[in-house]
Formats: sequence, structure tokens, C-alpha cells
Amino acid sequence: MEPSEKDKAALISGIETEARAEEQQIIEEAHKKADEKRKYAEKKIESMLNDARQEALQKAEKAKGKILSSLKLEIKRRSMYARGILMQDILDKVEKKLLTTISDTNYRSVLLSWIVEAAVGLGVESAFINASEKERMLIDDSLLSEAMEKIRAQSGRKIELKLSDGQPLNSQGIVLTAADGRTAFNNQVKTRMLRNQRKIQALIYKSILADNEE
Repeated sequence: MEPSEKDKAALISGIETEARAEEQQIIEEAHKKADEKRKYAEKKIESMLNDARQEALQKAEKAKGKILSSLKLEIKRRSMYARGILMQDILDKVEKKLLTTISDTNYRSVLLSWIVEAAVGLGVESAFINASEKERMLIDDSLLSEAMEKIRAQSGRKIELKLSDGQPLNSQGIVLTAADGRTAFNNQVKTRMLRNQRKIQALIYKSILADNEE
């Protein structure tokens, strides 16, 4: 017995209802999967952005550190250069100032102390003294006798000192040469300053440069 038109309509309506329900379910599942994929993608993107930001920050900090380190090194280098220039300028002025003291009345005592220091350091029985032309004029028999007495008092040794008959020195100060010519003690201003360079630099730094760096 064939189904009636009414039964057919009901069957078709049921099939359509089931189809729409299935379609709706498929659509909902598709939306759900799409939403899950979107959320996953968003999290992935956010994670990648965070990693990128962190890496960028690390690179920036590293670059900043290198720049600061390089800057500090450059500042230190320039500071040392400027300090060296200033110190040399002071030393040059000191040397020029000492040169003007040759004509002072108390310069004789300066020469005397340099001669005694050189003789004690040289440690010989006989030596010749040489100096610049202006200084040689101050080295007379009286100065030589006084120097020999001071040397004997300090070292307990007797020494004979004579003024050299060689050409005067070009620079300020004295050079004491043993009579046999084998040894000498250079007590010229330039040599003395070089010999006491560390002490002089420390004094200049303490009295001038240290105050400027505060």
C-alpha cells in the first residue's frame, strides 16, 4: 500500500528537519573549530611578539652597554690625554721658572745641594763638575770647598772636586764626572725631573688635577 500524500509530506518534512539540524551542527562545529584556531593563532602571535620584544630589548640593552662602555673608554682616553697635556705644560713652566732662578742670590745653595747629591751618588775620590755657562760662573773655589766638606760630613768619604775645562752644558743643572771618565752623575734639571717624574706627577695630581675632577 502506497503512502498517502500526507505521509510523504511528513517524511520529507522530517528529512528536511534532520538535514537542517545536521547542517546547523556542522556550522556550529565549524565556528567552534575556527574560534579555537583563531585563539590559538592569537596566542601564537602574542607569544612570537613577546619573544621578539624580549629579543629586541636584550639586543637594545647589549647595544646600550657597548655604547656606554665605548663612551667611558673614550672619556677616559681623552681625560688621560688632557691630563698629560696639562701635566707637561706645568712641567715646562716649572723648568722655565727654574731657569730664571739662576740669577737669584740663593741659587748658589741650590747648586751646592745638587753637587753634594751627585758626589754622594757617584761615590768616587775625584770628579769634575760641569754646568751651563751661567752656572759655571757661580762655581768658585769657595763653593767647591763647601761642597767637599758637606760630602765628607754626609758620606764619611773625602772627595776632590774641580771645575771641568770642557764646554759648558746647554741645559740647566750639573753633571759630575769621575776623574777617570768611566762614570758620571747627571743632575741637570731635565734629568732630575725625569728621575722624580712619579713624585712630581703625584704632587701635581694631588694639588691641581684631583680638585678639578671633583
